[in-house]
Amino acid sequence: MEIKDNTFARQFETIVEEGLVSIEYSFQEKKIFLTRINTPEEFENEELVSQFLSEIMAIAIERKLKVVPILPKIVVFFKKNPVYKELLPPGIRL
Repeated sequence: MEIKDNTFARQFETIVEEGLVSIEYSFQEKKIFLTRINTPEEFENEELVSQFLSEIMAIAIERKLKVVPILPKIVVFFKKNPVYKELLPPGIRL
């Protein structure tokens, strides 16, 4: 999966057969807030979204960022993938 960090639009992007899938973010100090997931209307591949989130976690590890999940879908991702819980800032419990 090829991911582009579109810093101008503040979102990670990947192209799928149905169109553009993006995850919007904002930064505050050394934290990245994942604020929104955008998918094409006919897109229903939750496995791909999970893989996309895993790739974003790898980027966060590389950049030494903490991840703040804003969306319930991203909270569920963290619950299903406890290996990434170390990326949560202190005080955030899921």
